[in-house]
Amino acid sequence: MRDSIEAIEAEYLKYKSLGEAAIAQLEDGELSLPGPNDSNSIAVVVWHVSGNLVSRFTDFLTADGEKAWRDRDDEFVARTVTRQELLEKWNGGWGTLLAALETLRDEDFSRHVAIRGQSLRVDAALYRSLAHTAHHVGQIVYLAKSFRGEAWRTLSIPKGQSQAFNARLSR
Repeated sequence: MRDSIEAIEAEYLKYKSLGEAAIAQLEDGELSLPGPNDSNSIAVVVWHVSGNLVSRFTDFLTADGEKAWRDRDDEFVARTVTRQELLEKWNGGWGTLLAALETLRDEDFSRHVAIRGQSLRVDAALYRSLAHTAHHVGQIVYLAKSFRGEAWRTLSIPKGQSQAFNARLSR
């Protein structure tokens, strides 16, 4: 039985698509621009999300989610990347996650995994990772929107159009 796992996977995929839709609106040079107050660029956020997903979901059920080979500090180094490099890094992290999810069954939820030595039930580790990933995808969307300004194409219900959207749902 995989109902719960598939529901979690579907949520991850929504955030993957949201991040990709935001990235698609950007000029190549904007991918490496720092955010407001010299905050992380989209490239840095992508490097971090990918590094986190690869570390957490490589040997998910059998090894600590914080791998000795991960260089987390390097993920936060400012970098200039091409769109292709950025998408390869992005897809590498997501590929590792999705491959791990494919092997799970709902009955695995009660098993335990370790993250930085802390024991967590599988379901708690998945919810924690989903929240972490959603947080960073939100940063990507925010940065992309700030770079695009008036040219931004909304990724959800446009301002002032909630009632019209809801009316379409009730038909």
